[in-house]
Amino acid sequence: MLVERADSAVDKGWCFGPWNADLAVSVGYANEGIDEPHVHQRITEIYMVARGASEMRVEHETVALNAGDTIVIEPGEAHTFLSSSSEYLHFVIHTPGLTGEEARGEKMRVPRSRLGL
Repeated sequence: MLVERADSAVDKGWCFGPWNADLAVSVGYANEGIDEPHVHQRITEIYMVARGASEMRVEHETVALNAGDTIVIEPGEAHTFLSSSSEYLHFVIHTPGLTGEEARGEKMRVPRSRLGL
């Protein structure tokens, strides 16, 4: 058994993944939707909104997300958060879960223009 506790003083972090468990996924959280336009080549991201609301931009579409919503971002889809409420919390799953250099090289920033912003 593994137990990790989210640090409420940290806006986002990773709880589980191949670095501390025999998992093929990485599991993290964020207390706000971070505006950081990027794309992944291999990773599928699954966001599960636990509390609050946010707006996310995926390619040229703005999606409103509320508590209980889940959104799957496929590899190659550029995305970012545009806003989030003060009580916002989401969990995120990356599959496959990557470590080390593989993980660092997977997230590529994209210009806001790619998202029509």
